[in-house]
Amino acid sequence: MSPRHVSYFYHPPTCKTLDIPTLSAEAAPDTFYHIYKNGQQSDLINNILKRLDVHPLSITLLATVVHHNRWDTDRLIKEWGRHGTDALHTHHNTSLAATIELSLASPMFQELGPNARELLEVIAFFPQGVDEDKVEWLFPSISDRTNICNRLCVLSLTHQNNGFMMMLAPLRDYLCPKDPRSSPLLRTTKERYFGRLSVGLHPGKPGYEEARWINSEDVNAEHLLDVFTNIGSDSDGIWDVCSHFMDHLHWHRPRLVLLGPKIEALPDTHPSKPRYLFQLSRLFSLVGNYVECKRLLIYTLKFWTEWGDSFEVAQTLRYLSEANRLLDLHEEGIQQVKEALEIFEQLNDTLGQARSLCGLAWLLYEDQRFDAAEDAISQSINHLPERVDQITASLCRRLLGKTHSSKGEMEKAINNFEAALRILSSLNWDYEQFWNHYDLAELFFSQGRFEDSRAHVERAKSHAVDDMYLMGRAMELQALHLYQQRRFGEARSEVLCAVSAYEKVGAVVDLERCRDILHDVEEKMEGPSTSCESDSNGELLDTIICYAY
Repeated sequence: MSPRHVSYFYHPPTCKTLDIPTLSAEAAPDTFYHIYKNGQQSDLINNILKRLDVHPLSITLLATVVHHNRWDTDRLIKEWGRHGTDALHTHHNTSLAATIELSLASPMFQELGPNARELLEVIAFFPQGVDEDKVEWLFPSISDRTNICNRLCVLSLTHQNNGFMMMLAPLRDYLCPKDPRSSPLLRTTKERYFGRLSVGLHPGKPGYEEARWINSEDVNAEHLLDVFTNIGSDSDGIWDVCSHFMDHLHWHRPRLVLLGPKIEALPDTHPSKPRYLFQLSRLFSLVGNYVECKRLLIYTLKFWTEWGDSFEVAQTLRYLSEANRLLDLHEEGIQQVKEALEIFEQLNDTLGQARSLCGLAWLLYEDQRFDAAEDAISQSINHLPERVDQITASLCRRLLGKTHSSKGEMEKAINNFEAALRILSSLNWDYEQFWNHYDLAELFFSQGRFEDSRAHVERAKSHAVDDMYLMGRAMELQALHLYQQRRFGEARSEVLCAVSAYEKVGAVVDLERCRDILHDVEEKMEGPSTSCESDSNGELLDTIICYAY
């Protein structure tokens, strides 16, 4: 075989292959500047190194090209901004592009057939690459898809990472389709994703469990939507798919989305804009950013009021009252939920009434009107239709648990929390299961039953499912356990993690509370003594309980 036909990415099958680790954030610039000595370190160049996946071979290639071309830092940044990986040319007119094309022209690659390059382009398009277990589902039109994927890995055009076929950033930038509409295979792949997203979700209903696939594919799905919404056509219902995507995140992976600014920028005449704004508000609520949640709900309410949709006005008022509850604006929230209740009564909507009464009960509870809250819960349960809304039923039971706990009726409280968890077990809804275990942890904590409390913190964490806000709450409570044990250094570490989580999601109320805890922990660390005799158990426990409630 002629040497010019040998792929630069090919290695003999008898050779042992190794996974080459990426460089650390500190080592990457050291590697680059060891070769390129003509400039000072800068954050802009460090960002370029991150684009190269801080992979040593890629960084060495970049540094060599820049050195050969005698570029200063400004020229490198300018060339990268203009051309990305196309900028990597040497004096001898060779380039990364030429290297890749030479590899793709090799007989070993050509033997894979006409589908191989397009398959590479699809893998390059997705930030996470392609899940190896979904190859059959994603590419049904390619008969030898599994063999091609395996050979791409042997040729070192792709590599495996946590079950996904991926490629290095320079390859990805070069092979990714410049116009995603130009690739028939990518269009087909898009339809596979869109079809899987367009499933109505509700805990306990068909499709709910299957939708957990979003936990591993959320970044790919969001990138697909981000790119195709940029194209600007809604002929294939792209915005409805965005709505379904937010619904998937709401139930299975609560987090913020890149799509927010685009949704707000939709024309006010778009018939579904208020629905998208509402779903966006729910995601902000789930990550603890209640200020932004409230702003979006007010924006949504404006549309439904102008359009005269009474049901949607009532629904939005109900959620707006919830946002005000979470912002400790109880009177404003009570007024809004009562307005919603009145509208639902006019519409003869018993489920809407039950949910509104449940929301009213939560507001009354947090306003410390416990008897009134208990009465509202009873009315809510009585209004539930024959085919019980299990979500509202579980919320009522959880609130009864909190109400009895506040009244000192601990056995009743525990019974109601456990009843809520039994209801939720059939729904498998992680978010509410987290909060029931969290509330039980707080209850046991207040009683000095610290082992039981810690056990429920661990159960709560198992339902957080990588949710940054929920993990922040769990770490905060864990810090209080450590504080109780006078392990102040470890408590401080947990509190700092919680503060970081709250800062990232914009959870202002929680952040303020957590900083107060941090202040007290640091005072204990700096005090004259941290021995058990330096504080009475009763005084210390009172300090902790005031934070737990």
